[in-house]
Amino acid sequence: MSRLEFRVHELTVGQLAERSGVAVSALHFYESKGLISSRRTAGNQRRFTRDTLRRVAFVKVAQRVGIPLNRIRDALATLPEERTPTAEDWARLSETWRTELDDRIAQLEKLRDELTDCIGCGCLSISTCALANPYDRLGDEGPGPRRLLVERHRGRPAPGGKSATTAATAPCADAC
Repeated sequence: MSRLEFRVHELTVGQLAERSGVAVSALHFYESKGLISSRRTAGNQRRFTRDTLRRVAFVKVAQRVGIPLNRIRDALATLPEERTPTAEDWARLSETWRTELDDRIAQLEKLRDELTDCIGCGCLSISTCALANPYDRLGDEGPGPRRLLVERHRGRPAPGGKSATTAATAPCADAC
């Protein structure tokens, strides 16, 4: 298919798929979930405005960093439908996620750094291992990887009233 001319204001679902790198079936799914919208021609064919390319790109990137589709849909719903979103519209939308994304980045960096110290949980650093939980001592604090979920760098208390630092560095008597 040749490049679309800039004056074309609407895209078919096939053109949108080709330009966005997303399968037609995924675009239909996105539309069914309210992430994108189209109008129908007299022949009942979908037509998407060109700014749908940016919305699809936003969906792909947001999914890649683990943001659920319902949150993506809610964010996209803040954009104007009567006109193409401006840079200011997109900046306002992205600002709402900045804190959450910063927290995710910090958590991923922490996970990367702490797992490096604990090769295969042999465990080379038992007194500070974020995965250690002998005899399920942390079970009373709730489900999941309690020490990995704690945000030590912010000094927030861990569930159960312990300080985040204490919970994350409590010595363990036994191996993981």
